Amino acid sequence: VLPAQQSVESDAWYSGTADAVHQNVETLAARRPENVLVLAGDHIYKMDYRRFLEDHLEKDADVTIACLEVPLADAREFGVAQADATGRIVSWVEKPLEPTPVPGRPDLAFASMGIYLFKADFLYEQLARDAADPASSHDFGKDVIPYLVPRARVFAHRFERSHIRNMDKPPYWRDVGTVDAYWEANMDLTTVDPELNLYDYEWPIFTHQEQLPAAKFVHSDPHRNGVALSSLVSAGCIISGATVHRSLLSSKVRVHSHAYVHEAVVLPGADIGEHARLHRVVVDRDCRVPKGLVAGEDAEADAARFHRTPGGVTLISQRMLDNLQDGR
Repeated sequence: VLPAQQSVESDAWYSGTADAVHQNVETLAARRPENVLVLAGDHIYKMDYRRFLEDHLEKDADVTIACLEVPLADAREFGVAQADATGRIVSWVEKPLEPTPVPGRPDLAFASMGIYLFKADFLYEQLARDAADPASSHDFGKDVIPYLVPRARVFAHRFERSHIRNMDKPPYWRDVGTVDAYWEANMDLTTVDPELNLYDYEWPIFTHQEQLPAAKFVHSDPHRNGVALSSLVSAGCIISGATVHRSLLSSKVRVHSHAYVHEAVVLPGADIGEHARLHRVVVDRDCRVPKGLVAGEDAEADAARFHRTPGGVTLISQRMLDNLQDGR
């Protein structure tokens, strides 16, 4: 992992997606790759990059962009491409107000997934050129790709060719760059038949696994039960006489007696106090939610105390909780 950095050449932080890669070109070049795969860190999908690379090499492309068909109304949030019969991109508009539909499908547009495969030397040249352009915002979708489409071999790779199938479901890809999108993607995992299959052991999703005890549910008194329904509860969690419903609890979360947690995403190490009621929330890691706190039931109160999203999700951080205790 290479964190954002400043250098003797520049005291600026990353100013765009292309600039983020450009500032790490020396690290890339030291490995002497023939091709460089550029990915976004806020996307969720399952893809066999080998098939993506096969397309890239077969077309002798300077850059290949993974694309998929999306509803026309949603395409305003993406780069929209038009490709010829060979897959070569002949037109590109970033976040158009009126997206061009797919030929024969007026309800769909061909959208970029923000996944790029470049010839390495070509990438270095284009990043240097873009960095020297004072008019550029140094973003792949806004600046680099529009410049290259009429000047280089830019091809589209259809995601249907490389996605990992989940039974008969359509290809799964989510941009979770907003709190609402992040919350919705997590809520999908709590359903009986989620769009993203976490239980495909032939194509597992790897992550860092801290060695922790199994989740624990304690107390079965008539008026105090530790239960979780339609939820994902991670290792190290303790549900102590509380109710968790349609929620996702990350590792080492503690939910105390008589608390009620509903449609919540709770990040690692959070502690939910007794009698707290949380609905439609995202709780940041290591938060200490005080006894009796209510969030997600009063939009006006939530907006005043926490961060309430356009989709009605309440984001709670420890700093916000500290401000409450300080009377701010």
